[in-house]
Amino acid sequence: MKILLDECLPLDFRHHLPDHEVHTAEWAGFKSLKNGRLLQEAEGAGYSVFLTTDQGIPHQQNLLGRSIAVLVIRFANEPNRRPASNRRNDSNGVGEDPTRQIAFVS
Repeated sequence: MKILLDECLPLDFRHHLPDHEVHTAEWAGFKSLKNGRLLQEAEGAGYSVFLTTDQGIPHQQNLLGRSIAVLVIRFANEPNRRPASNRRNDSNGVGEDPTRQIAFVS
């Protein structure tokens, strides 16, 4: 699976996904692109998944019809800034937005 890491993720995060083709946004030539354009370019380049910590994407982007999945990662030391309406409390630490276009992973 071809996975794109947002600029906000640590560079070494890619080593946690050894069975996948993982690139940073900078390596892929997408450095400094805004989210809408970044998702469009990533789709065009054949990426299946976009990993980010940007919890604003569900509120800023219309993800309907996109072929790329967006995973928002929340690290344990990062405050939860998602609105309660977009949260699902599961024992596995995964939450989804109501449109099911984005997953939140803790």
